[in-house]
Amino acid sequence: MIEEIRIENLGVIGRAQLELGPGLTVITGETGAGKTMVLTALGLLLGGKADSATVRIGAPSAAVEGRVSLEPGSAALDRAGEAGAELDDDGSLVLVRTVGAGSTGRSRAFLGGRSVPQTVLAELADELVTVHGQADQARLRSPSHQREALDAFVGADHVDALGRYRRAWAERARVEAELTELVERARDRAREAELLRLGLAEVERVDPQAGEDVALAEEVERLAHAEDLRAAANGAHSALVGGEVDEVVGAVATIELARRLLEHEGAHDPALAALATRIAEAGYLLVDAGTDLAAYLEDLQADPLRLDAAQRRRAELASLTRSYGSTVDEVLQWADTAGRRLLELDGGDQRIDALQSARAALGAELVALADRVSTGRGDGATRLAAVVSEELSGLAMAGAELRILVEPLDEPGPHGADRVEMLLVPHAGAPARPLGKGASGGELSRVMLAIEVALATAPDSGATRPGTFVFDEVDAGVGGRAAIEVGRRLAELAHGTQVLVVTHLAQVAAFADRHLVVTKSTADGVDVVTESDVRLVTNDDRVRELARMLSGQEDSNAARTHAAELLELSSVGR
Repeated sequence: MIEEIRIENLGVIGRAQLELGPGLTVITGETGAGKTMVLTALGLLLGGKADSATVRIGAPSAAVEGRVSLEPGSAALDRAGEAGAELDDDGSLVLVRTVGAGSTGRSRAFLGGRSVPQTVLAELADELVTVHGQADQARLRSPSHQREALDAFVGADHVDALGRYRRAWAERARVEAELTELVERARDRAREAELLRLGLAEVERVDPQAGEDVALAEEVERLAHAEDLRAAANGAHSALVGGEVDEVVGAVATIELARRLLEHEGAHDPALAALATRIAEAGYLLVDAGTDLAAYLEDLQADPLRLDAAQRRRAELASLTRSYGSTVDEVLQWADTAGRRLLELDGGDQRIDALQSARAALGAELVALADRVSTGRGDGATRLAAVVSEELSGLAMAGAELRILVEPLDEPGPHGADRVEMLLVPHAGAPARPLGKGASGGELSRVMLAIEVALATAPDSGATRPGTFVFDEVDAGVGGRAAIEVGRRLAELAHGTQVLVVTHLAQVAAFADRHLVVTKSTADGVDVVTESDVRLVTNDDRVRELARMLSGQEDSNAARTHAAELLELSSVGR
């Protein structure tokens, strides 16, 4: 429920505060007094589009603040929590919307002290408020909205069956799309599978081993330069340990001589002894290197046959790396991926069979659900038409009748297998005509209100009932007794929820639990609505306002008498 709304610098409103409450609240005032700006402010709080043109002239920005109370465990409370909003100490939630002036017209939204996107307010509004205005009357002309109203009236079980139908419809569409793709790409998949098989067969034939190409490259390089390597190793070995033929003194012998000379005299000087130790360590390293060179020479062999075999193996591996990767390791990785992909492709036929079975099962489920939905709509159409027709009779449309046609479609769609259309017989003897073609604005207003009352009072209605209904001149095009009945129905609707109505009819305003009047002041020659210009009227003040609405003369005795009669009639009627 909306507890209050504060408005600053919006249109003619400089500053205003509206204290709201449960039951039926009406907002009245002379034309141009600012009633429309109240609804504009509410629209901003509910996540509507911001327009810098609505900012009061001379003001840098406009601001609207609203306070709402939320039911524990409600979807609105959950959504506010998800957005990080914090509740006040009394459990209420504060919504704020600001709109900048000028060309930018930047808008900002706040929820429970947190800055949020505008869409969050709109999502919250879906759970809190239902707004009915001229645009909603236009939507009532749409067959899709007529179908939605009927579905909501039929009941929660029907809405659940319709939801299951829509989910099954969406799943079948997904299955059919995947099936179509698999069937249409069957040839491409077969071609891809054949190429993968050929590649995997070639890899299996060659049987490359991880890192084999690197090892072969090193081996070929060694075998191709075996004589040069032998000469280099021999020369280095002779330089280290000496030659047996030419009696070359090797580095090992020279180092050993230096060590002995220093070690002999090192007893007289520790520094010299330390140098002898270092030279001895160098000698050990040279001896080890000489031993390793001898072993290398013993293993090194010029093997033309092995060289030829290694080069042929490298050529085999090169044929793979040209096609499937730059290295053998990449070829092996490709083979692993290709094997898994081949399993997928080979399983395509099984997948097609599974999808075809799923499609058939979903088709059967859709037929059953569509039949259930159609039955519900047929029964509900009879009941809703009767309830609304009775309401229309009470709304001063004697002889009016609502008829609801539920006809089968040529092909079922995402919303079922039916076409729903509402027809209105405006009075006895008149032909039935579609709401979208023959109903006037006043008739649509009353039909919409009758449907809303029917949804609100249906024992098993599947309609989501918000905490607040807002009606913007739902009484447009009606008057006299019809206006009284509109007020009576709004009061009836307000028994279990909050209803806000902007009206220009005294007959409607008389049924309100709270009556707010918006007037204009003049400051510096400019029209403005201030906090003192939004008043809760009671007793004589309310009689005076109703008299003004009736005759334009609030002090007219006749108008005041009529106003008092309306108030008495509304209290009896409720």
